[in-house]
Amino acid sequence: MEAHEGWRKSSRSQGDANNCVEVRLGPAGPQLSDSKLAHARPIISINEASYIGFLAHVKSDSLHPME
Repeated sequence: MEAHEGWRKSSRSQGDANNCVEVRLGPAGPQLSDSKLAHARPIISINEASYIGFLAHVKSDSLHPME
């Protein structure tokens, strides 16, 4: 994972490309963001159980891009 201002993005992201979902873990809980929107990006705060479920879903490789 690469860190930038507390945000981490997947090692599968290609170089400095800003086209990924990033995560920041803090005392208030996990936050998700879309890096391609730069500083105007929405930040979504979720609870720990939802984050664990999100990770399990991603790791199961059952996500498919929308066409």
